[in-house]
Amino acid sequence: METIEKINFESPKQKDDQSVISNSVQNSSMISQNKFRKIFSGRKGKIAFAVIIILIAFFTLVTVQSLALYNSVKATYAQAGAAINAVKKQNVALASDELAKTKEKLNLTQKSLHSMVYLKFIPIASWYYNDADHLISAGFYGLEGATILLDSVEPYADLLGLKGQGSFVGGTAEQRIETAIKTMGKITPNIDKIADKLSLAQKEIDQVNPSHYPVIGPGKKVRSGLEKLRSMSDQSVALINSARPLIKILPNLLGEPDEKKYLILFQNDKELRPTGGFLTAYSIFRLDSGVIHVDRSSDIYNLDDTISGKQVAPEVIQKYLEVRNLNLRDVNLSPDFKVSMDAFTKLYDRSSAKAEVDGIIAVDTQALVAAMNILGDIQAAGRTFTTKEDSRCGGCPQVIYELEDYSSRPVGYIRTERKDLIGELMYAILNKAFSSSPKLYWGPLFQTMLTQMSEKHILFYMYDKEAQAGLEAFNAAGRIVDFDGDYLHINQANLGGAKSNMFVSEEVTENYEVAGDGAITKTLTVDYKNPFPPSDCNLERGNLCLNAVLRDWVRIYVPKGSTLVDSQGSEVKMKTYDELGKTVFEGFLTVRPKGIAKLTVTYKLPFKLAENSNLPLLIQKQPGLPAQPHKISLGGKTIEEFSLASDKTLNLKVR
Repeated sequence: METIEKINFESPKQKDDQSVISNSVQNSSMISQNKFRKIFSGRKGKIAFAVIIILIAFFTLVTVQSLALYNSVKATYAQAGAAINAVKKQNVALASDELAKTKEKLNLTQKSLHSMVYLKFIPIASWYYNDADHLISAGFYGLEGATILLDSVEPYADLLGLKGQGSFVGGTAEQRIETAIKTMGKITPNIDKIADKLSLAQKEIDQVNPSHYPVIGPGKKVRSGLEKLRSMSDQSVALINSARPLIKILPNLLGEPDEKKYLILFQNDKELRPTGGFLTAYSIFRLDSGVIHVDRSSDIYNLDDTISGKQVAPEVIQKYLEVRNLNLRDVNLSPDFKVSMDAFTKLYDRSSAKAEVDGIIAVDTQALVAAMNILGDIQAAGRTFTTKEDSRCGGCPQVIYELEDYSSRPVGYIRTERKDLIGELMYAILNKAFSSSPKLYWGPLFQTMLTQMSEKHILFYMYDKEAQAGLEAFNAAGRIVDFDGDYLHINQANLGGAKSNMFVSEEVTENYEVAGDGAITKTLTVDYKNPFPPSDCNLERGNLCLNAVLRDWVRIYVPKGSTLVDSQGSEVKMKTYDELGKTVFEGFLTVRPKGIAKLTVTYKLPFKLAENSNLPLLIQKQPGLPAQPHKISLGGKTIEEFSLASDKTLNLKVR
């Protein structure tokens, strides 16, 4: 028993935990290394390893080059912004410098992109590489066009009121203009070069496909930007192409090399007529190398008195004005300015006071006020005219009230020259403009007059076919145009309603209903409102009759073949007929002081709209009207809302 050994029931000591973990890691590492060696020890393994290394290197290269390209694009974008700001500030010299810097930055961006040329051979990636390449090429063409434009404009900077050292800084204002106009023929051919550059840029942009970019996430912003860029490119090319004919014949229109003579008609838009207003006065102007000379000005009634053997007036004049014979003052019945001026010319040719002219220019009161807003108060015929609001006419400019008071208030004696005051005022405006510093007034005046032309407060009709074509291309001739799609032109004439257009406001709503087969029914609504009290129109008391009952002859021009479904608000049965390539719905209504009226016309368009397609719409504004609120709706839900100040083209998603 004593020889039996003691049994040890204690557990043997375990190795340290860290040691165990370390051994485990080492074992795992060895196993992994063995597996790695096993995988890549063979021929296929070595190839796979090489591919991985190449991919890592490739993605590293792409990342580095992409970052470089991104930074270059940012720098170019910032520099382009500086150039745009210089243009906005109308600083020609600074803009030229900034454009040159932008071209340098764009060159660096192009080099960064071309360093990644291998992307052209990779599916999908090639899309984005090619898009970027086309955009950069478009950028170069755009910069070249802008540079040509600035180089062409720079000599005329002082005349146009732009910042920069012009070439015509010596002599009187008239001498500067004369020198500028005589040299203009040397730079007008540059318009072709500019147009060519923009067309090349447009072709590059058209090769960029916005559908490559998703409509969600960051791609949505890129896609939207590309679509806007395409639209801007198309608009720029259309604008330069429309301006090209006018710019080429501009020296000729301004009397270089041969003097030009124009008949200026003043249209009173406060008594609205189809081409912009009642023809109230006229002047004969001569242009000799840009210098204006006024031969004479007078009342339109005096000119009417020089015409013998007048023809019978159209039915609408006899019916609403109760005038049997057609006078020059009432001849502008067509909404197409050329058609109206053809009728004017035919009657004017029978006047004993006729002057041989090269064309007709019509100006309304809004253009007059716009010029005075820049020039300030004007002295004419012993009076001071301003554009300050006058409470006597519901807040209209004082100059408008004074003109109406002088020309329209009944007096107990004969005024031999009642409405030639307008001619004197126009001459005083021109005299103030030309006797001032070009940098003070000319630039703002030039730009304002361009705006007045686009808003149809200044209209042109030239007897020379080439000149007329140039003005029509620039939409400065008041033409009713052809259009493929929906079309709308509302034309109104105040026939015997005093100067009530001064007080009446209008709002227009177009509502579309599209049937399952694509048939389109459209409802047009015009809301009229006159919130002002009536004038005392008792002629015996000698009061000035401004706000009376508006007697509104309305014609609605729509796509030819449209059919009238219903109408409400016209005080006579609506007529339907075709004219000027359109179908016309004609009616008549009245709007009383402190009253409202509504005209509603429902009609079917002569075509159907394909599924998932947009509806093109052209709205042509009537000359003489101020900007008016305009709303477009689909099934009663508003889809577009804007102020109509000039002709407007839209693409409507109505199906």
